[in-house]
Amino acid sequence: MPDEQDLQTRAINALRFLSADGVQKANSGHPGLPMGAAAMAYTIWTRHLRFNPKNPRWINRDRFILSGGHGSMLLYSLLFLTGYDLPLDELKNFRQWGSRTPGHPEYGLTPGVEVTTGPLGQGFGNGVGMAIASAHLAAEFNRPGFDLIDHNIYAIVTDGDLMEGVASEAASLAGHLRLGRLIYLYDDNRISIDGSTEITFTEDRAARFEAYGWHVQRVADGNDVQALDAAITAAKADPRPSIIVCRTHIGYGLPTRQDTAKAHGEPPGEEELAGAKRALGWPLEPSFYVPQDVLEFYRKLGSRGERLESEWQERLRAYRSAYPDQAAELERRLRGELPVGWDENMPTYPADPKGVATRNASGKALNALAARLPELMGGSADLEPSNKTWISGAPAFQADSHLGRNFHFGVREHGMGAVVNGMAVYGGVRPYGATFLVFSDYMRPAIRLSALSHYPSIWVFTHDSIGVGEDGPTHQPVEHLAALRAIPNLVVIRPADANETNEAWKAAIARQDGPTALIFTRQNVPTLDRSIFAPASGLQRGAYVLADLGDGAPEIILMASGSELSLAVQAAEILAAEGENVRLVSFPSWELFEAQDVAYRQSVLPPAVRTRIAIEAGVSQGWHRWVGDSGIVLGVDRFGASAPYQVIYREYGLTAARIAERACLALAALRASA
Repeated sequence: MPDEQDLQTRAINALRFLSADGVQKANSGHPGLPMGAAAMAYTIWTRHLRFNPKNPRWINRDRFILSGGHGSMLLYSLLFLTGYDLPLDELKNFRQWGSRTPGHPEYGLTPGVEVTTGPLGQGFGNGVGMAIASAHLAAEFNRPGFDLIDHNIYAIVTDGDLMEGVASEAASLAGHLRLGRLIYLYDDNRISIDGSTEITFTEDRAARFEAYGWHVQRVADGNDVQALDAAITAAKADPRPSIIVCRTHIGYGLPTRQDTAKAHGEPPGEEELAGAKRALGWPLEPSFYVPQDVLEFYRKLGSRGERLESEWQERLRAYRSAYPDQAAELERRLRGELPVGWDENMPTYPADPKGVATRNASGKALNALAARLPELMGGSADLEPSNKTWISGAPAFQADSHLGRNFHFGVREHGMGAVVNGMAVYGGVRPYGATFLVFSDYMRPAIRLSALSHYPSIWVFTHDSIGVGEDGPTHQPVEHLAALRAIPNLVVIRPADANETNEAWKAAIARQDGPTALIFTRQNVPTLDRSIFAPASGLQRGAYVLADLGDGAPEIILMASGSELSLAVQAAEILAAEGENVRLVSFPSWELFEAQDVAYRQSVLPPAVRTRIAIEAGVSQGWHRWVGDSGIVLGVDRFGASAPYQVIYREYGLTAARIAERACLALAALRASA
């Protein structure tokens, strides 16, 4: 009978060679990380990780994040071996069309994948968000003798992760918040694509994390399971977030590629792979070989997880009896259900030509919703007084206040984005993150991943245009709406007034299958008279007929989003006074409008009405889809300027008189061609 040490060695090598065989068969991928970090992954999964393959969504499971997502075959091998719904044939189909084993892990595609990783540093930040969400739910729902939320977040992070600024931002925040449930193992193999990290990455990483306030340990040999186990045990006992610096060897076992950049991102080749198998005592054939006793060993871990969840379910049943209201609320949140009447008692706004800035209306809408949605929580990247995102009467989330619903993310837009995504995917909370629209550039990778992964993150962006005024072009977004609209599965909503702002927030909360970007003004905008114009609830369909002015069928359509809708209204009134028939369309969200059926879209934008003008204080890119080849887009295809915003609007031709003038010219051209 093989002894325990031999079984452990073969169990680790099974991870190495399942991964390497998958890369070799695909003739594509990254064998270096799985071969070098296999012992780290083995130690986490076999000695510490609490999981149930039969229920990958069990709320009290430990989380495991492979932040270096390029090493995805390591994760897929772990999932297969431990009994998740990922058969061996899926590993053999690595990186192929239709497989559940894509090149980088994708949340929602592969059972057991906690977050989408690959863009380096994102998984690091997601873990911080998970730790925040779990700490908040534990503070709110745990009771003496009933620790329903009681688990850790583990990750394997890489040199590349730690080089990325997003990881530094998230690490700084995690240290400040003393998120002790974070346990990260750093795969310190000292190799990147360009070669040795000595050419770029020579600071003392351990000292950096000590300065962040993390608990830092070092393991001299990343293949030493006993040392790794002891370090993880010590990390679990420390109240600070922990990072364990593990000296590893990329492509461990490869005869000529170990410790070289060649091991990182290309198949090893049949001869090199065979050499590694010989060196580590692994059969050359068949590929994807797993000894039966190794498979049985890993599958027992899954059975252990079923028992752990069963014990937890017993505790939950007792909790329901002792604390029925809290249990019902926790389970509602974990199901993602909204309570009855969640959108009632929203503020209302009468017609007002002076109006209110939509950022201010957003703050009021947020607070009205927060009163009925205790799961709603979030904050700003050091811009709360400007973003208006504070939940009144609630404390800030801090190291000593996990019940807090308000976050001071600091000037860390990218880190904020990754953290909010981690909170959103964890569940039980509905997080938002806020900054100026122009700084969405700093966090775009996190926004993109929220859309790709269908995380229900809410992004709040204020100061939405040249309406920022005197701060000038550095702070005036012009291309950013177009850039956000270019992201698939991101719903972008730019409301026109205070009442549309209420509807925008309701749309964001109701959306569960992806993120929403809410775009708000700095400056006041008129509150439209809804006794004359259509109800603001039309926003829910993306675009709607605000009004038809004139005595006959419309000959021209004026459409606008956000603050420019009031200019379109004024222009339409000028045209109507001159006897023209004009349709006004409020167009806050392209994505919501696209989701409507053809009949509705054509009822708003009749194909027969080809004279159309779109108005928006941003680049014109994309609007021609809605105005057509013969339409006109009055946008801002240049950077802004430093001046009072009214002056900039005038100088850039965004005035009611100018819009009416362009409309008259378009109508004259139409009639001349008839």
